[in-house]
Amino acid sequence: MAVDYAVIVLYLAGMLAMGWWGMRRAKSKSDFLVAGRRLGPAMYSGTMAAIVLGGASTIGGVGLGYQYGLSGAWMVFAIGLGLLALSVFFSARIARLKVYTVSEMLDLRYGGAAGLISGVVMWAYTLMLAVTSTIAYATIFDVLFGMDRTVSIVLGGAIVVAYSTLGGMWSITLTDMVQFVVKTIGVLLLLLPIAVIKAGGFGAMADRLPHDYFAPLGIGGQTVFTYVLIYSFGMLIGQDIWQRVFTARSDRVARLGGTAAGTYCLVYALAGAVIGTAAKVLYPHLGSPDDAFATIVKDTLPVGVRGLVLAAALSAVMSTSSGALIACATVAHNDIWSRLKGAARARRHPAAEAASGTAGGPQAGERDGAPDEVRGNRLFTLLMGLAVIVIAGALNNVVEALTLAYNLLVGGLLVPILGGLLWKRGTAAGALASVAAGGLTVIGLMLSLGVLANEPIYYGLLASLAAYVAVSLATRPTDQAVLTVWRERLAGRVDEPSPLSRV
Repeated sequence: MAVDYAVIVLYLAGMLAMGWWGMRRAKSKSDFLVAGRRLGPAMYSGTMAAIVLGGASTIGGVGLGYQYGLSGAWMVFAIGLGLLALSVFFSARIARLKVYTVSEMLDLRYGGAAGLISGVVMWAYTLMLAVTSTIAYATIFDVLFGMDRTVSIVLGGAIVVAYSTLGGMWSITLTDMVQFVVKTIGVLLLLLPIAVIKAGGFGAMADRLPHDYFAPLGIGGQTVFTYVLIYSFGMLIGQDIWQRVFTARSDRVARLGGTAAGTYCLVYALAGAVIGTAAKVLYPHLGSPDDAFATIVKDTLPVGVRGLVLAAALSAVMSTSSGALIACATVAHNDIWSRLKGAARARRHPAAEAASGTAGGPQAGERDGAPDEVRGNRLFTLLMGLAVIVIAGALNNVVEALTLAYNLLVGGLLVPILGGLLWKRGTAAGALASVAAGGLTVIGLMLSLGVLANEPIYYGLLASLAAYVAVSLATRPTDQAVLTVWRERLAGRVDEPSPLSRV
C-alpha cells in the first residue's frame, strides 16, 4: 500500500498548494466568492461537474447499483437532469443578474422583502450539505489508513477548510478542476472497465443476477419520482450551484458549459450503477451497499491504480464539501450577518442611514473591491468550516440530515425562486407566504410521518405553490420601479447591484 499512500499524500499536498496559489488571486469580493466571474467553458464545465458529483454520487451511486442494479443510476441521473434544466433554461438569466446569492436575487425581484428569511433557509441547507460531505471522509480514510472516525473527519475537513479559506472560489475552482480530471480517469476510465471485466462481462452479470437488476425502474417508480422532485429541482435553486453559475464569464459559457457538465453527470450516473452491479456479482453478501465502492477498489485494482481511484473518491467528497462550505459562508456573511448588522446600524443612526441610502447595506469599507470585504468573507469561511467539522463529528444519521436539508430547500424556496423568474405577477407577500407555507408543511409532516417519508416534500410543494399564487393575486403587484430594475439586470444592462438588492 506504500505506493497508494504516496499517491494520496501527494494529492492532498497539491490541494493545499493550490489553496495558497488561489490566495494570491483573491483580491476582491468578486474574486473570493465567484472567481472574478471569469471562467471559460472548459474550466466552468469541469468545476460544475465536480461540485455536483460528490461522495453521495460516487460512493452512494455505486451502493445503489449494488442494491438495485442499473436503476440505481436514477439518483445521480436526477442530478444530471436538474443541471441540464438549469443550464438550458435559467443559467443565462442567472449569470446576467451579477449577484452573489440566491437571496440577493429574491431581494432584487421582490423589492427587498424576502432576503433574510430565504437566507436562513439556504444557510441551513448548505451547512448540512457541507456536514454530510465531510462525514464521508471517515469512510475513505478508514479504507486508506484505518483511521478513527473523528480523526478522519478532522483531517479531511481541515484540508478543505484550509484551501477554501485561503483562496476562496479561485482555490476551489483550481482544486475542483484537478478533482474532475482525477474522477474521470479513476472512475470512468479505470474502475468501470476493470470492474466489468472482473465480473465476467455484461453477459455473465445478467446470468448471475435477478432480472430486476437490469430493469429501468427496478428501484421503484415512486422512488424515481422523489429523486427527480428533490434532486433535479434542488439543482435549480441551491446556492452552491448558483454560485458556480456566477463564475461564468458570460451567459453563453453558463449555458453551454453547464449543458456539458449535465451530460457528463448522466454518464457518471450509469457508470456508478454498472460498477455497483459488478460488485454485486463479485461480492454478493456485503454488510452494507455503501461498502461496495471501497471493497471493489481494494480487491480488484492493482497497486498505484488503487491509490488513484481512492483519490478519485476523495476528490468527489472534497469538491462537494468545499463548494457547500463557501456557499454556506457566503450566505452567512452576505445574507444574514450583513443584513442584521445593517439593520442594527439603521436603528442606531436612522437619519444618517436614510441620507446615505444604504440602510441595511454594506458600509464603505465593505464594497466589492475592499480588503475588509475579502477578510470578512474569509473569516466566515473559516468559522463555518470549523462549525462543519464539529457538527460532522457529532452527527450520526447522515441520510436524515441531508433529506431534511433538501426538503426544506425545495419545499420552501423552489416556488418563490422559479415564480420570480417565470411569473411577473408574483409579489413579495406571495414569496414570503410561499416560504412559510412550504417550510412549515415540510417540517410538520416530517415530524409526524418521519424525515425519510416521501409525503412531506409532495405536500410542502403544493402548499408553497397555493400560498404563492393566492397571496400574490390578493396583494398589490410588485412596484414597477422594482420590476424595471429586475428586467434591466436580467437583460445584462446593469453591472453593479442596485440598492434594492442590498436592503
